[in-house]
Amino acid sequence: MKYYFIAGEASGDLHGSNLMKALYKEDPNAEIRFWGGDLMSAVGGSIVKHYRDLAFMGFIEVIFHLKTILNNIKICKKDIADFNPDVIIFIDYPGFNLRIAKWAKELGFKTHYYISPQIWAWKESRITDIKRDVDKMYVILPFEKDFYEVKHLFPVEFVGHPLIDAIHDQPIIDDATFRKANQLNGKPIVAILPGSRKQEIIKMLSVMLSVVNDFPDYQFVIAGAPSQEYSFYEGFISNENIKFVSNKTYDLLRNSTAAIVTSGTATLETALFKVPEIVCYKGSWTSYQIAKRIITLKYISLVNLIMDEEVVTELIQEDCTKKRIGEELKKIMEPNYRKTLLEKYNLLEEKLGGVGASQKTAKLIVADLQKSI
Repeated sequence: MKYYFIAGEASGDLHGSNLMKALYKEDPNAEIRFWGGDLMSAVGGSIVKHYRDLAFMGFIEVIFHLKTILNNIKICKKDIADFNPDVIIFIDYPGFNLRIAKWAKELGFKTHYYISPQIWAWKESRITDIKRDVDKMYVILPFEKDFYEVKHLFPVEFVGHPLIDAIHDQPIIDDATFRKANQLNGKPIVAILPGSRKQEIIKMLSVMLSVVNDFPDYQFVIAGAPSQEYSFYEGFISNENIKFVSNKTYDLLRNSTAAIVTSGTATLETALFKVPEIVCYKGSWTSYQIAKRIITLKYISLVNLIMDEEVVTELIQEDCTKKRIGEELKKIMEPNYRKTLLEKYNLLEEKLGGVGASQKTAKLIVADLQKSI
């Protein structure tokens, strides 16, 4: 059978790659075309566009790139029509994917959505489009099932969180090997995860690194995104205690003492690796002012949202300063605080279910397609 994936960000590339692996097990003759990244390319299939050409963040930034976005939508529709897949699998990225889903549904294509858009955070009105244009929805957060089925009477499948699969499948590299391979010294590591898109990295990285001189007994290691070149980060590396590794975020987290993380999927990854973290976020002034008026969530990190309490500290906009980051970093170094935090992380993992999200989703997709044969 023929499968068409659309993933528009680094996290979608990760989850898409694991779902593709699972689909090849369920359907060895699968033909796959996709919008994604290097991880999906490594699995197989044919890439149409890389997510680095798609990822625009913030309300103002989207407006500035509207012509590019509309052209990508046009390219995508034509490519789908030419490929004529048995199913289109959308991975998050709702601004783009829901437009394609509407068009695809009208033409009779099967539309499956893996990893729900976060409409429980904002734009809940999108439920109307989802109920009209999406045949199957596979959700990965435990509270999403009630949100869809109880509040909106739309049946979904809770498949568990694919990050658990990704982490479980990651080869273990011991601390000494990791340090030697990346020219790191013996000091404890503070991982710096500033995101994957240039706009957010530019906003976040300087303030995240502003505390380096206050912690001379630690080395701060930037997790370089696979979509960015080293030259982009070079200007931020101004201190011998600032190091850099590229495309090795999981290895870095496995060997870190603490982390400073931009909000997003990385907050959950860090927690699942049992690394005490501080969550930071800064957007453009205009984007932030718009966002805070339409997003009514108590928290921005997935860790806190899933646990429904402030497990990790969130430093947002004006609170995201050198002083506050330094205070919180000292706090998560304290043994008693760390012990309590790690106990919360264990409860978080229980809520997310065990391994097998990707395989379960693949089985459900293939089973649905076989009904149509």
